[in-house]
Amino acid sequence: MKEFHLLLFYGSSIFPECILIFGLFLLLVIDVIFDQKKTTWFYFISLTSLVLSITFLLFQWREEPTISFFGNLQTNNFNKIFRFLILLCSTLCIPLSVEYIQCTEMAVTEFLLFILTATLGGMFLCGANDLTTIFVSLECLSLCSYLLSGYTKRDVRSNEAIMKYLLMGGTSSSILAYGLSWLYGLSGGEIEIQEIANGLINTQMYNSPGIWIALLSVTVGIAFKLSLVPFHQWTPDVYEGSPTPVVAFISVISKVAASALVTRIFDIIFYFSLNEWHLLLEISAILSMILGNLIAITQTSIKRMLAYSSIGQIGYILIGIIDKDPNNGYASVITYMLLYIFMNLGTFACIILFSLRTGTDNIRDYAGLYAKDPFSALSLSLCLLSLGGIPPLAGFFGKLYLFWCGWQAGSYLLVSIGLFMSAISIYYYLKIIKLLMTERNKEITPYVQNYRLSSSISKNYIEVSMIISVIASTLLGIIMNPIVAIAQDTLF
Repeated sequence: MKEFHLLLFYGSSIFPECILIFGLFLLLVIDVIFDQKKTTWFYFISLTSLVLSITFLLFQWREEPTISFFGNLQTNNFNKIFRFLILLCSTLCIPLSVEYIQCTEMAVTEFLLFILTATLGGMFLCGANDLTTIFVSLECLSLCSYLLSGYTKRDVRSNEAIMKYLLMGGTSSSILAYGLSWLYGLSGGEIEIQEIANGLINTQMYNSPGIWIALLSVTVGIAFKLSLVPFHQWTPDVYEGSPTPVVAFISVISKVAASALVTRIFDIIFYFSLNEWHLLLEISAILSMILGNLIAITQTSIKRMLAYSSIGQIGYILIGIIDKDPNNGYASVITYMLLYIFMNLGTFACIILFSLRTGTDNIRDYAGLYAKDPFSALSLSLCLLSLGGIPPLAGFFGKLYLFWCGWQAGSYLLVSIGLFMSAISIYYYLKIIKLLMTERNKEITPYVQNYRLSSSISKNYIEVSMIISVIASTLLGIIMNPIVAIAQDTLF
């Protein structure tokens, strides 16, 4: 009864999450009760719960910041924008999986349950205000990601992906838990984020050797989730072996949730170690930008290429997180993260369509696609050019604002490397676009020669996500000022 009254009292702050929980139970009930089930209803329930969650989250936008559930959760505009981004990721990813699930004959219910549960974990992580909630939410997101990456059990590559992901993910979680336990002890037994910072001052431990151990352990644990060099080894294998809709989902949701966690833990708990954690992230950002973009050039699989590209992209995002002016820095991170979601998911939508019709993800096999499927070829080209930062696409304006904020804050080395490596990335994106547009018969592979457009209804679901992502990747740069204004509004 006490828990029920607690939920009624604080329920409004987590109402979007409650809608998702209700959607989860509804999926389970329908799956258990009815023998003959239409899969369309499962997609409808999942998407409806996500859209309703987004709607109620937007209605809560102007509400005052609150700390609820005895300090476990914090609600403010800053974590609301990250919760919105996570919901947006899931809403766009579910249509990408419809035809893939039909072709591979995967179980629909469990797949959607894992997607929604991972979304819940990510949303709670964004608002987590104590160490226990942070760790449980992060593991909820991580465990669902592991299960999704190995969802095609008959595929050897998928089994390899889940083993590597699970082993390395478990190790990083252990290191993170070790760091959090140091924070608990050094602060005198506090678990709330702000109280830990106060406890470190009271116990005079904010400059002790123990705080460096905690900082290193927490950095390593979060760096794994963000695929930062040198903790990126799992990323290419998981991207290549996992089902492509799962890769699209993991590639964005993990970065959004982990970025929200980084900004809160480092800025509040490690406030007195500002120079130290800035240095750690600067080194990781430089290595990620250089290694990610250079190795991407040599890849023959488009999924592995995007894996290394994503490592470079998170290096750019770190420029905003490290920004000494957090207002502009975090606003640039939020803005670029929004654009990155559309650019990345639009690219994966095109890859899913191509792989379903040809069964390959080799870059060479895309040669001549424009002649067979102009819509997919143009869509993929626009998303890749936007990822590369070619004007006047949205990715250009996102990078411009991100690098401008970094330059204004004095991060000259980071911005210079970011600009140079961004130019390098354009090379391997243009290499793919050149293959797409080629008309030489000698270069066109049998995969494209035998390419057939499908007229199935399920294809339309993928195309809806593709069209939304391509339009956003192309035109959102036109309304950058309102987007930046909203991002800056979350910080006050």
